[in-house]
Formats: sequence, structure tokens, C-alpha cells
Amino acid sequence: MSKASVTERKLTLPEVKKLIDSMGEENLDQLQRRTLDYVSKFTKSDEDAAVKLVQKLVTDFGVEQDEAVQIVNCMPKSVDELRVFLASGRKIIDPSVLKAIVALLDEHRKLK
Repeated sequence: MSKASVTERKLTLPEVKKLIDSMGEENLDQLQRRTLDYVSKFTKSDEDAAVKLVQKLVTDFGVEQDEAVQIVNCMPKSVDELRVFLASGRKIIDPSVLKAIVALLDEHRKLK
């Protein structure tokens, strides 16, 4: 008997929304409908932008993957808000880098 290889990947809220939308609303159970309602209310960017933002935060700014996903999910509007997500980090990030991250997030923020 062969074992299936399972990989785990953190998803941003826009990615979750796209996955659930692709299932068709008529095929969703109660939990999936609640999840769709939640992600629809709290998604702050589109799916393509979210994926690019996570990748850019990881490659250009050295943010951990898990932290990058949470940053994109919440889209902090200030350096102080951003620091909350990076507080567990083992390194100190220069304030100018933090400002650059907030500016990047501002460019991709979905207008409500």
C-alpha cells in the first residue's frame, strides 16, 4: 500500500474565497457558507494580489511565510499595526523597511 504525499500550505483569505466560490454556492454545506460569508466580509485584496504580496514579503523583505500570510489577511495600515505581526521575529527590522511594507500593502489594498 502506497502512502499519499500530503503538503500543507497556508492560504490567504482571498485564496480561500476563490476556492469556496469555485465549488458553487448550491454545493456548500452550512460551515462552508459561513466561511464564505466570513472571507467575503474580511478579504482586503483580490486573490492574485494576495499571492504576489505574500511572495514579495517573503523574498524582498525576509518575512516568514506564516507571518506574510497573516499580514496580507489583515493588511495593516500603519507601522505600529505591522509590528504586531512581526513581534515574534528573531530579528529587528529597520523602520524604513516597515514603512516600505506598509506602502506596498497600501498599493494593493482593496477599496471598500
